[in-house]
Amino acid sequence: MSGSVAAAMPTDAQALGEALRRCAGGDRAALRVIYDREAAAMIGIAMRILRRRDLAEEAVHDAFVRIWQKASSFDAERGEARSWLYAVLRHRALNILRGEKRTDQVEDFDALGLESEVESPEACVARLSDAKALRACLERLEPARRNAIVLAYVQGLTHGELAGRLGVPLGTIKSWIRRSLASLKECMA
Repeated sequence: MSGSVAAAMPTDAQALGEALRRCAGGDRAALRVIYDREAAAMIGIAMRILRRRDLAEEAVHDAFVRIWQKASSFDAERGEARSWLYAVLRHRALNILRGEKRTDQVEDFDALGLESEVESPEACVARLSDAKALRACLERLEPARRNAIVLAYVQGLTHGELAGRLGVPLGTIKSWIRRSLASLKECMA
């Protein structure tokens, strides 16, 4: 493939961003494009958070309704389309989790069989573009705190799951997440 042809082809991130823009304009086919590209991975993330297929499917369904309704609020200047999509999903899944009143802490993370299925937090950070401000801000965080943020927001782990996986008290995890998010917000401003 010649360089000019490759340059003319949109990246996956650009295609998702364009599909969100079209959704904001009422294009239902664009929502289908997003669904076809992301639904399977979204079910996986929701399953990690909720641990029940029916609840994961509900979370993904509700997320797509929200994506359709709020597509106009996506701002490509503030981040990538995929990040926005998964933030919508994570928010809905955590709301479902709170409604189900699940336990706060998972003591035996390895028994869940989740650890080997997903990328390490370091690999997730490495996938971010070197030119992106978020990567630079994440690199400023202490490694343990950066891992907690990435595991929570990329892989969808709850505070309890993080505490179990990282072997850190639940209160410490909550503090790390809160302080790290504040640091990231300040850095990105």
